[in-house]
Amino acid sequence: MDNIALPQPAPSATPVDRVRYLIRLLRKTQAQFGQLIGLDPSNLSRTLSSGQDLRDSFINRIVVNVGVSKEWLVNGTGAPFPKGMHAEEIPDHGERMLPAGSARSGAPVYDIDVTAGCAELSRMFTDERIIGYLDIPGVNPADPICRVSGDSMAPKITNGGFVAIRPLSDTSIIFWGQIYLVIMDDFRMVKYIRRHHDPDMVILHSANPAYDDMEVPRAAIRKLYMVESILNFDIVG
Repeated sequence: MDNIALPQPAPSATPVDRVRYLIRLLRKTQAQFGQLIGLDPSNLSRTLSSGQDLRDSFINRIVVNVGVSKEWLVNGTGAPFPKGMHAEEIPDHGERMLPAGSARSGAPVYDIDVTAGCAELSRMFTDERIIGYLDIPGVNPADPICRVSGDSMAPKITNGGFVAIRPLSDTSIIFWGQIYLVIMDDFRMVKYIRRHHDPDMVILHSANPAYDDMEVPRAAIRKLYMVESILNFDIVG
């Protein structure tokens, strides 16, 4: 698919139009989308071409397996993927971190790029790596703040932006559509995690449409950090 932004359905669009838009948005074939929601591709094709109202059971399949908003799918209200539990983007009100030598106040800021290298991240969260503290509404003082390089999550997370992350002890529990820092043996990546039709796999999705989805085994994920807050500005100044 080209990198041109996909226009959202018109206000007059039907639920079927929004399903077709969703298939294109996810860069799936109709058969792949059918697999994703656990429906035989021929049944999906008949459902979308029947011209009849979508059954609630069909809509619920999409809502549960894709994480899309039911209100948007049925009525076109709101966004396909609502904020919900998603990471909060913190606006820049001019707050800057306190230097490391000052009394501790707020969340620690580390000189760590979470997308660079593949070393064990938890062992890098040492006092020597702290460059300051940020006390700002919306950022949990218990969450470490680190930098993110690259544009795969742009414009959601800009190149060089910061994220506050929370370690998770159980990688089997995933909130679909949330942004995570994903730790694997050879990579550390910040991505949306979406449900795969194979329960042993997950989809790592980039916000930047120039990047293709990645399908990875769940067993390959060694550690997950939930991205709680996003700061797309320089907090060091």
